[in-house]
Amino acid sequence: MARGSSGIVAGLTAAALAAVGFLAYQASANVPETLAAPSPKATSTAPPAGHAAGHKDKKHPLAVPADSGTGARVVYALDDRRVWLVDAKGKTTRSFAVMPSSVNPRPGSYKVRSRTGVIKGSDGVPIEHVVLFAMADGGVPVGFSAAQDGSTKAPDPKLKTGGVRMKRADGNAMWAFATVGAKVVVVP
Repeated sequence: MARGSSGIVAGLTAAALAAVGFLAYQASANVPETLAAPSPKATSTAPPAGHAAGHKDKKHPLAVPADSGTGARVVYALDDRRVWLVDAKGKTTRSFAVMPSSVNPRPGSYKVRSRTGVIKGSDGVPIEHVVLFAMADGGVPVGFSAAQDGSTKAPDPKLKTGGVRMKRADGNAMWAFATVGAKVVVVP
């Protein structure tokens, strides 16, 4: 008897997940262009060949900041609230918006210090793909992460948190790209 009811529960769960997936697909397919997120493809965010890139570039506002160094690196622009994953040839492989933490690192060059798969954030939110790279004033660790529920809400300004949040898909890309020792450049 118990075996039959678990099969029913498993079947109902699978049907519910399929329905939610279908509805999510329909919703994403019908998002007005004004609300749609920018494409994460490098071709849409990389500057044209030979172009001197800069994050204040009005023609190419999503271009990797010119003052971010060279080679493979993660670039985090504080004012722009944006991250670029740049390969060894200087090509942007992905760029995405982030929600900054309540405590920011100083501009400069860092290396990924540690990574954690799943943990509870200092704000109490369950997070994944934590990539720590700096210590901010007051000894607050700063790193990239994604909330497991997919949220990217603004941090509580009363809490000293160093979690730079991103969407889960961007967190997956960051996790694959930013291994221990990888370069992270923070620009204003």
